[in-house]
Amino acid sequence: MKRLNIAIIGQGRSGKDIHGKYYRSEDNQYYLVKYVVDADEFRRKVSESIYPDCKTLADYTELYAFNDIDLVVNATYSEMHYSITKDLLLHGKNVLVEKPFGRSRYECDELMKIAKEQGVTLAVFQQTFLAPFYQFAYDTISSGRLGDIKQINIRYNGFSRRWDWQTLQKKCAGSTYNTGPHPIGMALGFLDFDKDAKVLYSKLDTALTSGDADDYAKILITAPNKPLIDIEISAIDAYTDYNIKVQGTKGTLKATPKSYEMTYIQDGENPERPVVEEFLKDADGNPMYCSEKLIKHIESDKFVGTAFDIGTAKLYEQLYYKLAEGRDMTVTPEMAARIISVIETVHAQNPLPLKY
Repeated sequence: MKRLNIAIIGQGRSGKDIHGKYYRSEDNQYYLVKYVVDADEFRRKVSESIYPDCKTLADYTELYAFNDIDLVVNATYSEMHYSITKDLLLHGKNVLVEKPFGRSRYECDELMKIAKEQGVTLAVFQQTFLAPFYQFAYDTISSGRLGDIKQINIRYNGFSRRWDWQTLQKKCAGSTYNTGPHPIGMALGFLDFDKDAKVLYSKLDTALTSGDADDYAKILITAPNKPLIDIEISAIDAYTDYNIKVQGTKGTLKATPKSYEMTYIQDGENPERPVVEEFLKDADGNPMYCSEKLIKHIESDKFVGTAFDIGTAKLYEQLYYKLAEGRDMTVTPEMAARIISVIETVHAQNPLPLKY
């Protein structure tokens, strides 16, 4: 198998510790890191020690002098995703861009248009769609085991604060742009990316952040004849014990990236009870509360892998075969653009004051 040559732009947490971790893993049978771009000299020196065969550069435009690059990975600051990806595409490069895909739907649509015109591949690093816990939840919902799904809660919460660039609106940051692509993407996925999906309610606010971008978000999304999706991204919730909770007419599923638990009933084990209009009474004639002990089943298990290992490996494997053989990928740029449409809508509904 011929390995493809990669150039990666940016050696921050994502470039070095997410993408880089994959490049250095046994899962990577597909790519060779040939070029690393970062404006910081220290990071370039670290890259040279990590990838002995790579050439380091200070400016991404220097990549245009090399014709042996099969894929450029854009892991720069969020506000640079659009402009750098656009430049790369116009220079005929295949690009994998980190989330968020862009700041607006317009930016996403323009990038997709340029990629098509240039005849190059554009992919977005939304690996949560390939994470075991999301795929299990999606498959369980689709199977009908939980009955008619009424509501799905998605929580990406914690009790912590930030004071880095990811707290600044001018950097295309904050919870919805930074963390939001994961839960919002899952929400749209649970709705099968219904073209009529819409934001019913949203609220953005600041809580513990030192910056001016949101660190609290509540978003309600649904589509006709589909469940209500309740999304929360909060820096002030210390007690959430799930990332996904699914409520159906036959049971409930709660899951984290590491494990799940499901309580459900099965057809035929709890026959329907006729409605009693009069007050209920016990054998002695005393009033009693309407209650029964349902025959329920409980199961639980652990997942092998998360979005950061299994999900990343699967996305890169799919991208390899997209580049080498033209195969379709699970995560498409259009899906990532739909996510940005929701984020753009939520920000338009909740403008926060600019302080920096």
